[in-house]
Amino acid sequence: MTTGYVWNTLYGWVDTGSGSLFPSDVTTGLQPIGHHLAHPDTKRRFHELVSVSGLLDKLHSIEAKPAAEADILRVHTAQHLERIKAENLQPKGGDAGDGVSSFGKGGYEIAALSAGGAIALVEQVLAGTVDNGYALVNPPGHHATRATGMGFCIFNNISIAAAYAKDVLGVQRIAIVDWDVHHGNGTQDIWYTDPSVLTISIHQHLCFPPDSGYREERGAGDGYGYAINVPLPPGSGDAAYLHAIDRVVEPALHAYAPELIMVASGFDASILDPLARQMVTSGGFRHLTRRMLDIAAETCAGRVAFVQEGGYSPHYVPFCGLAVLRELLGEEFVDDPYTPIVTTQGGDVLLDHEAAAIDAAAGLVAEL
Repeated sequence: MTTGYVWNTLYGWVDTGSGSLFPSDVTTGLQPIGHHLAHPDTKRRFHELVSVSGLLDKLHSIEAKPAAEADILRVHTAQHLERIKAENLQPKGGDAGDGVSSFGKGGYEIAALSAGGAIALVEQVLAGTVDNGYALVNPPGHHATRATGMGFCIFNNISIAAAYAKDVLGVQRIAIVDWDVHHGNGTQDIWYTDPSVLTISIHQHLCFPPDSGYREERGAGDGYGYAINVPLPPGSGDAAYLHAIDRVVEPALHAYAPELIMVASGFDASILDPLARQMVTSGGFRHLTRRMLDIAAETCAGRVAFVQEGGYSPHYVPFCGLAVLRELLGEEFVDDPYTPIVTTQGGDVLLDHEAAAIDAAAGLVAEL
């Protein structure tokens, strides 16, 4: 098994500012703490663990190149691109669009490189150079809509790569499965009227963005039925996420028959993440990856590309990511230092209210 891997040192240089989420303001009690929650250390630590574990030597390194403006404009408006470019020239940079997603000067170049990393991985997967792959890109992208960035996302990396696969490489049907804990609203927005890309988002209900990610959001026009949302209650763990794969994702992908599967791989559904309240473990992410590999083998000759999204625990994200990469490579799973703790806190049993939420979403598959 050959697994491609995308990383660039600049992904660890993303400047997210010093506020933990909102800028520091002593008049309201927001004292500076030095690190934004989306600080790149989490992704950098992920890559460094891949290196020191010896796994890096087993991966096929893929060079990322910046996405061209034409690539970005396949999914974003010209106004959004020009605003980011203009704010990029300011002495302190700018914001992706929602006021809490700051980027430093030079942020545009890194965001273009992040999108380009996703493109590079898709090229290699479709060319057969690698069997599968992981693009550890930063900043993330799945919240960026056509018209604006938000939620720490400047450009929608996975959608830019999907559009490239369609328009340049001739792929006609792509499925994007998003297991980031927050709703993949930007990806859904971009493909909402387009049946050539099926979007499936498994997320904590109403965690972010507010009032987004309902089961009733189904697509529009020719794209109706090709947006599927699986909103899960807080506290959902390994058992619930695997049930969602079995009841919703697998039948949906078999019905849709994509030529390429892309996974928006966020690790903020982990039990130790500060920005959500789910309970997935590193072992759970490993099992999710195994299921995606099996489904890809059954539907699209194994062509699957993982693209990094969120994840804000600098301690646990690296081990969750390592578990995914080990599974992509076909390596034996190795318990991490957190396993004795997180496996005693629940999440390994499917609860009735979790099953009910998933089964309700499963009814949407019949419309494909």
